[in-house]
Amino acid sequence: MPSALDQRPAPGLTGFSPPPPARRTRLLSLPEARWALAALVLFLAALTLYLPGAPLWLWGPLFAAVYVTGGWEPGWQGLKALRDGTLDVDLLMVVAALGAAAIGQILDGALLIVIFATSGALEAVATARTADSVRGLLDLAPATATRLTDRGEETVPVERLDVGDLVLVRPGERIGADGQVVAGSSEVDQATITGEPLPVAKQPGDEVFAGTVNGTGALRVRVDSDPADSVIARIVQMAEEAAATKAPTQLFIERIEQRYSLAMVAATALVFAVPMLLGSPLQAALLRAMTFMIVASPCAVVLATMPPLLSAMANAGRHGVLVKSAVVMERLGRIDTVALDKTGTLTEGTPFVTDVRPLTGSGLGQDELLRLAAAAEHAGEHPLARAVVDAARTRRLALPTATEFSSTPGTGVTATVDGRTVTVGSPARLLSGRHAALAVVEQVEEAGRTAVLVMIDGEPAGVLGAADRPRDAAGPATRALTDLTGRAPVLVTGDNPRAARRLADGLGISDVRAGLLPQDKVAVVRELEQDGRRVLVVGDGVNDAPALAAAHTGIAMGRVGADLALDAADAVVVRDDLTAIPATVGLSRRARRLVVQNLVIAGTFIAALVLWDLAGTLPLPLGVAGHEGSTVIVGLNGLRLLTEAAWRRVRPDDGPARPV
Repeated sequence: MPSALDQRPAPGLTGFSPPPPARRTRLLSLPEARWALAALVLFLAALTLYLPGAPLWLWGPLFAAVYVTGGWEPGWQGLKALRDGTLDVDLLMVVAALGAAAIGQILDGALLIVIFATSGALEAVATARTADSVRGLLDLAPATATRLTDRGEETVPVERLDVGDLVLVRPGERIGADGQVVAGSSEVDQATITGEPLPVAKQPGDEVFAGTVNGTGALRVRVDSDPADSVIARIVQMAEEAAATKAPTQLFIERIEQRYSLAMVAATALVFAVPMLLGSPLQAALLRAMTFMIVASPCAVVLATMPPLLSAMANAGRHGVLVKSAVVMERLGRIDTVALDKTGTLTEGTPFVTDVRPLTGSGLGQDELLRLAAAAEHAGEHPLARAVVDAARTRRLALPTATEFSSTPGTGVTATVDGRTVTVGSPARLLSGRHAALAVVEQVEEAGRTAVLVMIDGEPAGVLGAADRPRDAAGPATRALTDLTGRAPVLVTGDNPRAARRLADGLGISDVRAGLLPQDKVAVVRELEQDGRRVLVVGDGVNDAPALAAAHTGIAMGRVGADLALDAADAVVVRDDLTAIPATVGLSRRARRLVVQNLVIAGTFIAALVLWDLAGTLPLPLGVAGHEGSTVIVGLNGLRLLTEAAWRRVRPDDGPARPV
C-alpha cells in the first residue's frame, strides 16, 4: 500500500493548479434565444423578398414560419394559463399578431412576434447569468476523491464519501469534501471560498473546504460533513432557491396584471365596436383595435422588476454574496440602520489566548487549567472555544475526553472532565456577587482582552484572556455603511464592554451594546424597529441567529458562521469580505432605482401610444415598434447590473463610499 502521505506531486503539477474555467451559458443554448434568432433570420429573409415586391408564394411561407418560431411557445403557455383561468399577456400578444395578419398587416404582425420573442430571450439571459454564478461554484469541487481504507487507496465519486472517511489529497489536487486535517502539512489556496489572497498553512486539526486547492504537501483529511452539506453545496442550494423567488414589486405587478389584461380586452372590444357603430369600415376598426391591444399590453411593466433584481443577485453572487431571494435583494435597499456583531464579523473570528491565570487557592497550574478548559471546549463551535483548544495544542497538552457536554449560547459550555464538572464561559453570567476572580477578570478586560472564566465543580478556578484582531476591511465597510444609511452602525456583542468599546472607537462606532445574550440582541433590534428603522443585522454565531431572523434583513458571515446563523440569515457573505456588504446594499439600491426607471419608461410609452391611437391614427408598425421597443429597453436596462463596472461602482475602497 502506498504511503498515505506520499509527497510525489501529481503528474504535470507544480504548485497550485489553476481554477477551472467558469462555465458560462452559451446564448444559443437557451431555447428562448434560439427561437428568437430563428424568428429574426426568417423575418429578415422574408423582408428582403417582400419589399422588392416578390410573389406571395416566396415571402408568405417565410412570414408564416416567423409566426410559428417566435410565437408558438408563448402562445402554448398562454393557452395553458387560459385553461387554468388566467389571461396571460403573452397570449394577447400572439393574438394581436395573428389579428394583424388577418387584416393584411402580415409584416407588422411578424415584426411584433420578432420583437416580442427578443424581449423574452433577454429575460432568459438574465436568469441564466444568475444560474451561471451558481454553477461556477459547482465547478470548484472535484468529481472524485482518493479514499483510504484498510485495503489501501480507492478512487470514488465525492458523493459516495461518508462522514468519518479518510481522504488523501495529493499536491495540486482539489479537496473533495469539507473536513479536518488529521495528518500532513501543506498550504491550501482558499481564495475561491474565503477570498484570502494567499495560501493558508494547514496542519493536523485545521479545517479545510471542498473545492480548495492543495499546495505542495500531501494531506490526510477526515470528512466532517456529507458532501451534499458542504459550504459549496449549501451556497448552491440557497442560490437556486433565490432564483425561484419573486420580489414584492413583482408579486404586486402580477396581481394587477390579470385585472389589467381583462380590462384591456374589454377596452379593445370597445375600441373596435364604437367606430363600427359610428359607421367605420371593418378593416379600419379592427386595425385600430389590434393596435390598441398591442400598445396597451403591459409587457414592459411585467418585465420591469425581475431583470434588475436577478442581475444584482448574479453580480453579488459572483463576488461572494449569496442573496437567498429576490425579496431579500429588494429589501436590502430599504435598510437605514446596521447592527454589527463583533467576534467573527468585525474581527477575524480567530482569537488567540493571551493570558492563562489560575486563581490563588485553585491548586491548578497554567497547563492544568488550560488542559481542563480545552477539554470542555473541544466540542464547542464558538471562536473562543477554538482559541482555547488551539492554545492547548500549541503547548502540546494531552486533552482528556469530555462527557455530558452542553452549551448555552451567550453563557458558556459545561462538560465532565476527569470526573470534575468544568464550566467555561462569560464571567458576567457565571459570577454572582463579589468574588476574588472579579479582580483578575477586570485586569484582563482593562487590557482590552476578552475574559473567559473557568469553573471547576461550581467554583471559579481561573481566567483566560483572549484577543482578536479587526478585519482589514472593517474600517472601510463601517464607513461605507455609515455613508449609505446616514448613521453609524450599532455594535451588538456578547463580549465585555471594554473590549467592545476599544474596537468601536477604532471604527468610529459610538453606539455600543455589549454583554448581550441572544434575546438581548433581539430586544435591541426590536427597539430600533420601534423607532421606525429598518435594521440590517450582520453576524456569524449561534447567538446571532435570533437577531438575524428578527431583523428586517440578516446577513451571515459564511466562512466562520454557524449553521444556525447561515439558516437564519437572508444572505451569506461566502468569502467573509465585509466590504461586500455595503456593495450589495448599493447594488440593491441601484436595482430598486432601475425598477422605478423601468416602470416610468413602460408607463410613459403605454400612455403615449394609447393616447395617440385613441386621439389620432397610430400606424400599426409604429405601435409595434414603440411597444416592443419599450420592452427591449426595459430588459436591457435591467441587465446593466450584470457588469463588473456595476460592482466596482458600489464597492467601497479605503475612502468614503461612492454615492449609489
